[in-house]
Amino acid sequence: LEDIGIKRGQIVLDFGCGAGNYTIPASKLVGENGRVYAQDKNIEVINQLVKRAESEGLENIVPINSQSADLKINLEDESVDVILVYDVLHYYNVVERNKIYDEFYRVLKKEGLLSIYPKHNKFDQPFWNFADMRLEDIIKEIEVAKFNFKGKFYKRLIHDNFYNMGYLLNFTKK
Repeated sequence: LEDIGIKRGQIVLDFGCGAGNYTIPASKLVGENGRVYAQDKNIEVINQLVKRAESEGLENIVPINSQSADLKINLEDESVDVILVYDVLHYYNVVERNKIYDEFYRVLKKEGLLSIYPKHNKFDQPFWNFADMRLEDIIKEIEVAKFNFKGKFYKRLIHDNFYNMGYLLNFTKK
């Protein structure tokens, strides 16, 4: 997370945070003056994450349950420095993804960072809504949604509690 640009004191949104494999490290990285919003539609994993954070003495994680079908993010406009979207977007069809991109654009600060881990794309175990998309297709889709592509990183990442190699795609607002 440090390699992609997360710094102390920043405000991070971990969209689709699950059990917190990235939320917990982000919380430690931003420190007590930063904050991590952990958003997920599964209330059970949010509760697990809260217990895990409490057991580690982390007080800068704010859970957000997002069971609403409208795909809204319950945060102020331009209130977030970094949005992590790791191994999540393939759950949504293109119409839903475009609604989500609009929300990312709304909550991300002007110089903010949108970091995507597009697991399950065409060349990475085809799965659901990314099965026919190459990384280049995913980049183009996000660029059309008013984001500038800043680069991709090939990193060791967590997927289903195991490490594997994968690409992170970083964007900023246009």
